[in-house]
Amino acid sequence: MAVPKRRTSRSRTRSRRAQWVATPTPLTRVRVDGRDVVVPSRLVPALRRGLLDPGTLPPAP
Repeated sequence: MAVPKRRTSRSRTRSRRAQWVATPTPLTRVRVDGRDVVVPSRLVPALRRGLLDPGTLPPAP
């Protein structure tokens, strides 16, 4: 594991952390039981297998 040779200042650390931005999860439109819903792409297989209840998911716009 890498070990820093010297201490990083508080302002340098906080300015580096401030650059991180979360990106929204891309949604995929899926038709289940004649109803269009939008879910993250990683949940599409679970939805098709019946592990998720499509009634609790938001409808596709």
